[in-house]
Amino acid sequence: MKVAFTTEDLVHVNAHFGWAKKIAVYEITADQGELLEVLEFGGVLEEDGNEDKLAPKVEAITDCAILYVSAIGGSAAARVVSRNVHPVRVAETETIAGQIERLQQVLQGTPPPWLRKAINKGSDRIFNFEDEVVRG
Repeated sequence: MKVAFTTEDLVHVNAHFGWAKKIAVYEITADQGELLEVLEFGGVLEEDGNEDKLAPKVEAITDCAILYVSAIGGSAAARVVSRNVHPVRVAETETIAGQIERLQQVLQGTPPPWLRKAINKGSDRIFNFEDEVVRG
């Protein structure tokens, strides 16, 4: 599954979503984590009440299942959640590598329901109606 991390230094999860100049996107499985791309954003990103700056970021992470941030505003969180991306707030001292390792440990066990849903993001639900038994 794809997972995004807001970061200023590509090491820590140390950026507020709205102000982040970089978002690192990883492909993560139970035993592997690979950096796919670093999304970069420019312009005025500081808190200024201009919510239009959120649209490119939200669009850029739409195919991600989880978004790790040091902070995220209510409006931005609502936009992210509406795209079926699960935001997770962590302390700015947390490293991306540490978060990937913790996520992989959970994936190797029994993930909670919200994570199982995130893992299945983007996969088609398949129903085999031939297996259904109709009792009359």
